[in-house]
Amino acid sequence: MGHFARILAAEADVRYKVCPEDFVVEERARLHLVPRGDFAVYRVCKRGVTTLNVQAQMARALGVPQADVVFPALKDKEAVAVQHAAVRAAASQQLTGRGFDARFLGYSPRPLTPGDIFANHFTILLRDLPEEEAARIQARSAQVARFGLPNYFDEQRFGSLSPGEEHIAKRILRRDAEGALRAYLTHFFVGDPAAVRKFKAFAATHWGDWDALFEAAPRPSNFRSVLTYLRDHPTDDPAERAMHHRKALNLITRRLLSIYLSAYQSLLWNRIAGRYLEAILGETPRQVEIAGERLPLYEELPSQLDPDLAIPLPNHRARYADLAAITAQVLAEEGLALDDLKARILKRAYLTKGKRALLLFPEEMSCSSPEPDERFSGRRRVTLAFALPRGSYATLVLKALAA
Repeated sequence: MGHFARILAAEADVRYKVCPEDFVVEERARLHLVPRGDFAVYRVCKRGVTTLNVQAQMARALGVPQADVVFPALKDKEAVAVQHAAVRAAASQQLTGRGFDARFLGYSPRPLTPGDIFANHFTILLRDLPEEEAARIQARSAQVARFGLPNYFDEQRFGSLSPGEEHIAKRILRRDAEGALRAYLTHFFVGDPAAVRKFKAFAATHWGDWDALFEAAPRPSNFRSVLTYLRDHPTDDPAERAMHHRKALNLITRRLLSIYLSAYQSLLWNRIAGRYLEAILGETPRQVEIAGERLPLYEELPSQLDPDLAIPLPNHRARYADLAAITAQVLAEEGLALDDLKARILKRAYLTKGKRALLLFPEEMSCSSPEPDERFSGRRRVTLAFALPRGSYATLVLKALAA
């Protein structure tokens, strides 16, 4: 049967990704092609391989460093994905490798960036459905197309969560450098592979023995850079130790620190958006579970809900107007205030600014009539198709349909 995924909800167990062809995503990008340029732009179709694997294969085929093959976004391994890449080279040949084909489109004066992607189109086959559930999903898809759904950040954003522990970014915002280091080196994050979990278990029982932790750390890894600094700067003076913890914390790669901050910021945004919807909707029978939290959905868009409302991403300069009381309450429950939402102990990472639309309206939404599922005898399947703006989540749409 191969790999498959499930969306679990209170009333449904929806199966998808039984095979890669069951989940097709196509990037929609604004390409500014020119007759000649420093970058060759490719349209890449991949199946059953990661974007990073395709990047490495293309680099080898073209004889360029892997860093010269730029993908503006990563796409799921267990899917058929069409995406774009820009290569710092004059190459214009077609490429074929293990699990991918790349077609040359033209040249660009610069590499592609996430901002060049304006949407993603999805075609998703939902399988193993009882007749009544297939019919209900078809009806619910019409509701979602008309009334939208809350634009929550979904699970993919929260690989740095450590269930039962304070989030590492919360410790950073509270200027607890040692606590943040302890989280980085000892807490199990949702996305940690087995080797990292083994090291973190060792680190939790040998905290402070930097020589032992350095020897146990996976190779290569950023852990070793942090531990090298801690090992080389022993001290019993509390002030010096605090200073060294801050310096060691800043040796964590900027990319990782940004991921941690973005995850916590997204968690807070979800809570603010959910509380606002609860204030308008009251109790709602429909909920969605994200990162261990149950957040409200709705069936029809309430008349008093502004469909164009955008909520600021939490940071120390955000202004919330009518949502100020809700925001203050959410932050107070975390032991924070708005002014705390600045990573003052970091030098190279920060909470981003901007706003996120409260509601998500999938475009081009369609759902096929239920039909027999050839892989699951006596069951039904339906095919969904829709387009989402960059930064929104197809899995959230599936959860909303299953709720």
